[in-house]
Amino acid sequence: MKQPIPESLTKTEFESLSEFRFQIRRFERFSENAVKAFGITPLQYLLMLHIKGYPGREFASVGELAERLQASSHGMVALVTRCEALGLVQRRQNENDRRQSDVHLLKKGEALLTKLAALHRAELRSLQATFPVPSINL
Repeated sequence: MKQPIPESLTKTEFESLSEFRFQIRRFERFSENAVKAFGITPLQYLLMLHIKGYPGREFASVGELAERLQASSHGMVALVTRCEALGLVQRRQNENDRRQSDVHLLKKGEALLTKLAALHRAELRSLQATFPVPSINL
């Protein structure tokens, strides 16, 4: 569905959009550097975050993770395989649908995610004066 194109934006609206994108990018750069310092990639961190943060349970299917990361299923399988090799996650056959694989965090992944999430929480708190961020009580 196509969104209507606004006729024009004010200078203030351009400034607001610019500041918002700047703060998002600043947070992304912080995140990239933080996870690399722990020896993993930003996508590996996001994979673990989306497993732990999946609503209502402690695992997520490969398809659900692909949706969360806006990636192809094929790419997600490759990412999960790399994380399995690092001992961060484990793929298990779904109990109800044997065609589906569920991805679970392992203890090593959980420990790493907990450390990184605490760093991310502190960085998000520093942005609260700029724009509203989600409430996180880790």
